[in-house]
Amino acid sequence: MSETVYTAKDYKTGQPRWCPGCGDHAFLASLHKAMATLGVAPHNIAVISGIGCSSRLPYYMNTYGMHTIHGRAAAIATGAKVANPDLTIWQISGDGDGLAIGGNHFIHAVRRNIDLNMILLNNRIYGLTKGQYSPTSCRGFVSKSSPYGTVEDPFRPAELCFGARGRFFARCAAVDAVGSEQVLVAAARHKGASVVEVLQNCMIFNNGTHEAVATAESRAKNAIYLEHGKPMLFGADKEFGLMQEGFGLKVVKLGENGITEKDILVHDAHCQDNTLQLKLALMEGPDFPIALGVIRDVEAPTYNDAVHEQVDQVSAAKKYHNFEELLMTNDIWEVK
Repeated sequence: MSETVYTAKDYKTGQPRWCPGCGDHAFLASLHKAMATLGVAPHNIAVISGIGCSSRLPYYMNTYGMHTIHGRAAAIATGAKVANPDLTIWQISGDGDGLAIGGNHFIHAVRRNIDLNMILLNNRIYGLTKGQYSPTSCRGFVSKSSPYGTVEDPFRPAELCFGARGRFFARCAAVDAVGSEQVLVAAARHKGASVVEVLQNCMIFNNGTHEAVATAESRAKNAIYLEHGKPMLFGADKEFGLMQEGFGLKVVKLGENGITEKDILVHDAHCQDNTLQLKLALMEGPDFPIALGVIRDVEAPTYNDAVHEQVDQVSAAKKYHNFEELLMTNDIWEVK
């Protein structure tokens, strides 16, 4: 029997109801393509979301789906994965939904290393509720809920993920179809909690928030695509690179001061020590490029596997394995 070959069309359904130009449209197309590349049957996939513009995404997936309540996508996804370990689960959250009311669920799902594909669509704003600042909005950001500018520093999703002992973190720009598909495929193939931060634009309430990576030309100038085992080079002609300077990083130009490609740091996404990976994830302009691609990818035991192994071990040591056998382990009276 020949193996079924799926296309992006097999995972599509419905008509997306997002604003024209919203970054969610581009991300949805990349997710459909990534699923086709992975080849997991639609009936073996569940897409679970919270509340927000991005959380409408399950309606446009020809898979199982659940549009849950605000901030609880990780909780529902955890239960679904533990109860159905063979199910591939994509968790979709926005920066408000996932890191504000859902922040506690987010860090503990990462800490437990549950085998979920956790997608964080980050537009630095509450879009569905009409433009309040979110946990990732920059200090001083003017919005309906901060008319004189926020007086808070934002969460940096990578920092949260690493702080929760995350084993997989990747980043992409929603409008970068090829880059998005690549990190989504890598996230799904990683066994454990995979966190993908998607830099996504809101045309209505925060237009241009990710302008630095909005076009291929701007990404060549302002971003660096990290690939495991390859030198950290960037620029339109790969003329710039990253080198270590003390305990930090510095940007250098090939050819200046005798610098060659051999002097450039090589990316190690599999290194257990996350010190350099975190430095890469936290880089930001104007002095440093924004890191895109798979930044960390380290194997570790998963919560869902450990739970089932523990249940099997305990069950094997018990004298009973179901309710009827449990009843028979105690004194029995027959009433006539």
